[in-house]
Amino acid sequence: MRSSGRNSNRNHRGAGNSRDDRQKRAGRPRPEERRYDAGSGGGPDKPGRQGGPGKSAKPGGAKGQGRRQGQGQEGRQGQGPGGASRGGPKAGAGAGGPKGPRTGPGQGGKGGARGRSVPARPREYDAQIEERNRARHAKPALKLPKTFGEAEGERLQKVLARAGMGSRRACEELIDQRRVEVNGEIVVEQGLRVDPEKDEIKVDGLTIATQSYLFFALNKPAGVVSSMEDPEGRQCLGDYVTNRETRLFHVGRLDTETEGLILLTNHGELAHRLTHPRYGVAKTYLAAIQGPIPRDLGKRLKEGVKLEDGYARADNFKVVENTGKNYLVEVTLHEGRKHIVRRMLAEAGFPVDKLVRTRFGPIALGDQKSGWLRRLTNTEVGMLMREVDL
Repeated sequence: MRSSGRNSNRNHRGAGNSRDDRQKRAGRPRPEERRYDAGSGGGPDKPGRQGGPGKSAKPGGAKGQGRRQGQGQEGRQGQGPGGASRGGPKAGAGAGGPKGPRTGPGQGGKGGARGRSVPARPREYDAQIEERNRARHAKPALKLPKTFGEAEGERLQKVLARAGMGSRRACEELIDQRRVEVNGEIVVEQGLRVDPEKDEIKVDGLTIATQSYLFFALNKPAGVVSSMEDPEGRQCLGDYVTNRETRLFHVGRLDTETEGLILLTNHGELAHRLTHPRYGVAKTYLAAIQGPIPRDLGKRLKEGVKLEDGYARADNFKVVENTGKNYLVEVTLHEGRKHIVRRMLAEAGFPVDKLVRTRFGPIALGDQKSGWLRRLTNTEVGMLMREVDL
């Protein structure tokens, strides 16, 4: 069988090929055999491959039984005595033969090109990759247009709820009912964002009071100085708002002995307009005087009384109560000069015993007790702002 195999191979490759004979004797595969990987079995499965005794080869270099059909008594990985091992480190020698050497130069098997170990990646290359990844994630944030970024301002229903118009759901219903205006335009959809500091927001035509502005009404007792601080240590308006974080100031003045309504706020423009003669905000006073009084006293006050600093005129006059010689009269005027009511009645011949301011524009004193401070409602603030075109 050995000579038959050699002859068949020699006949197939061509006679007189001494180089092939030398490679066989040296135990090295021929160049054309190096293109194939060695199988796990011990028998050859390609034409012209060398093998030792115990292999089954067909004449002419045809395929043998190989690993698909079994190898015989020597097994799948064993070859006959003296045969060369083609299985690399896993393939052993034939029965009783020495183990085949590990895959070396020129030999096939699993330890060849396919089993060759991949060289480790250099650390410098890993460092470069990590540096590129960090640079990619460390890029400055893109300046997106407002459409894609966070919208500015606050939702309208949130501003309305904070201003005391009700819950957010109730404020959404106000918007659905088209009762809310922003900068003169009726809001017809939900989700509108506004700036409470800049935008003018109205509900039913009344400007709402935002959280940044405070509005209070104080029933000032007699003997309290109309100032936030008094250098002489007398009781003043600042004593009633000492626990407020925001600085407040009073709107107009009342003399020390006059009682009644005085407004406190931190809205400078509103305070200025409420006291400016141009806007003519009316104030109402109750004065206790001694009678009898003539029937034309009201007409005389409306026509004007000459004072040292000019004429002073009342907008309205009426007698509220009369008990014997004691009269309680109501005087309404829009001027704000110092001691104006006291001087007018004194010039008419009726000095004032007691004076109380009961109304400042649309804000009424009502049944508020002396010395009590209350926060104005949103409706009252809206009426004040409408009074002075804010």
